[in-house]
Amino acid sequence: MEHPIVSRDEWLAARKQLLAREKELTRLRDQLAAERRALPWVKVEKPYLFDGSGGKETLADLFGGRSQLIIKHFMLGPGWSEGCVGCSFGHDHIDGILIHLEHRDVSYVVVSRAPLPAIEAFKQRMGWRVKWVSCAGSDFNFDFHVSFRPDEIARGEAYYNYETRKIGIDELSGRSIFYKDVNGDVFHTYSSYARGGEDLLGTYRLLDLVPKGRDETGPNHNLTDWVRHHDRYGDQKSE
Repeated sequence: MEHPIVSRDEWLAARKQLLAREKELTRLRDQLAAERRALPWVKVEKPYLFDGSGGKETLADLFGGRSQLIIKHFMLGPGWSEGCVGCSFGHDHIDGILIHLEHRDVSYVVVSRAPLPAIEAFKQRMGWRVKWVSCAGSDFNFDFHVSFRPDEIARGEAYYNYETRKIGIDELSGRSIFYKDVNGDVFHTYSSYARGGEDLLGTYRLLDLVPKGRDETGPNHNLTDWVRHHDRYGDQKSE
């Protein structure tokens, strides 16, 4: 990397110029967050059942006594030997903040289509504490457009991230937000997919601060070039 070497005063002038842009982005982020919260809601009328460690649970049960629920649609499908690397990378950022979410009236639950024994085995391997349930036998992940049926795979296209697009895998990632009112009615308030979850990746936020940035220079130019399950790095050194 080639960078100009300047005096402290010159650096400070450049830094203040960038600070103005950073503040602009902060204000825009606040505005977008307010617009997100102002979206209309959809009442969830369809019943969904999930397999959890304590038995069958409804969507309303997943709130765990709170009024707000974040669902992570985690890519771990039937027959998969392990969870998606990218979803796992994302979840490595979650366990430590669960207690803080819970004290802000928010429950966080992971949902996958794999059967519960496969989920629990992978969860134990990764050392995670988060509540994780199976929607096997339910339309839940299909209805929220993160799982795809055989006919969609055969066509090579499906509805994902609010458009019909080419698809080559039966599971993709996303997150969906729900609210439960005092009557027990559940409402879908928001979902995001693909790079919509990037703001949740603290590792990226830190990498964006350092001189080399994300340094994703491999063939895919994204996290698949370097991220591994956290138990697969070993003593491997980055190049």
